[in-house]
Amino acid sequence: MFDYKKTYYSISEVCGKTGLEPHVLRYWETEFQQLRPKKNRAGNRAYRDKDIGIIQYIKYLLYEEQYTIPGAKKKLLETKDDLHQTQLALAIPVKNGGTTAIARELREILQVLKA
Repeated sequence: MFDYKKTYYSISEVCGKTGLEPHVLRYWETEFQQLRPKKNRAGNRAYRDKDIGIIQYIKYLLYEEQYTIPGAKKKLLETKDDLHQTQLALAIPVKNGGTTAIARELREILQVLKA
């Protein structure tokens, strides 16, 4: 893909970035209220960086942490404030593994900072 930063991404670009299929993203839109990409005049989904971060976090919860859909919904509801939005960005493991322990440590640090 391109290295420059865009304001909006198509569903195919988001699929390329996240490794998910379009039907999975469309399904998640029906399940997770936080995931509501804008639609352009033609009705095509237009994802922002924030949406991509939410998608990556949902993928992390479902695939890495083995949450169920209801469990992931509950976890996302707990992450409404800005401190937890930072956690969204920090808790996403990098492709090809090895960072789950780092993500766990970062979550623990955030818990200490909240106390």
